Amino acid sequence: MGVVLNLEGGKREQASIAELIALTSADLGRVNELILSKAGSDVEMIPEVANHLISSGGKRLRPMVTLAAAQMFGYAGDGHVKLATSVEFMHTATLLHDDVVDESDMRRGRKTARMIWGNQASVLVGDFLLGQAFRMMVEVGSLDALDILSTAASIIAEGEVMQLAAAKNLETTEDEHFAVIKAKTAALFSAAAEVGPVIAGASRNDRAALRSYGMNLGLAFQLIDDALDYGGSSKDLGKNVGDDFREGKVTLPVILAYRRGTQAERKFWKAAIEDNRTDDESLEKAIGLMARHGAISDTIGRAGHFGGIARDALAPLDETPQKAALLDVIDFCISRVV
Repeated sequence: MGVVLNLEGGKREQASIAELIALTSADLGRVNELILSKAGSDVEMIPEVANHLISSGGKRLRPMVTLAAAQMFGYAGDGHVKLATSVEFMHTATLLHDDVVDESDMRRGRKTARMIWGNQASVLVGDFLLGQAFRMMVEVGSLDALDILSTAASIIAEGEVMQLAAAKNLETTEDEHFAVIKAKTAALFSAAAEVGPVIAGASRNDRAALRSYGMNLGLAFQLIDDALDYGGSSKDLGKNVGDDFREGKVTLPVILAYRRGTQAERKFWKAAIEDNRTDDESLEKAIGLMARHGAISDTIGRAGHFGGIARDALAPLDETPQKAALLDVIDFCISRVV
């Protein structure tokens, strides 16, 4: 079990998703085989770009949620494997697109695909993976599952545009930021969780429980990522620490520090975010201001709030190993910093 640094100082054991991994390992093996198969193409650059990111060490958290959610309700077919693969392809496509939009150089400790093959190839291979994802959804033959995941794809794209429109806007409100991360991150977690009970023929209440669980888990997950950018490690974050700051992203810690700051501090934030003064010295000052105003600790606190809602969403469901494992995921996501 790993140990993480608390951003306020001190150490604590990190929660584990070992049980989720154990429960889904056989199905996840089939997902990985399908990923390699469906990422293949006679166009040589497509598997090269796709495999660069697919094989770069992601935890496959979203597809594992899909697999566990289907198992929880006794699903016995193979549709959950195809849907879990679709979820992973959707996630990978958004990462490829994100890195182009954000002009990111690193992803999971490696050069981004756009730095090796260029922006055009990254966008087009992302589109290819989305196409493959939808083909697998159709093969499963569940209109409800197709509706859920295709709706999520549209919402994710809307979130990207919302974030682009709000770029470098320090007047962004907390509610507006939540709307962006709900669309960009939480929508896919929600869809990944809901399609499990859908193909298992579970009740509307069960579907709603998993949908709520995924949505709130996704919000908590993203808020912890927001916090980690100002005090985590590249290993925890999957990118360079401080990337959000250098890219001028207005995330929750920035919003809180800016709103709570003095007039002089707000001038600093405007120079940093709006005028791209984001060198290492400025990053250090930004982290200091966040500490002064409790911006990081309050971001983590809000993540804990959404984690609590996710936990309550599953509370009425029968006690199963899969339910326990999904609850562990909440603790795992939040314990990356607390």
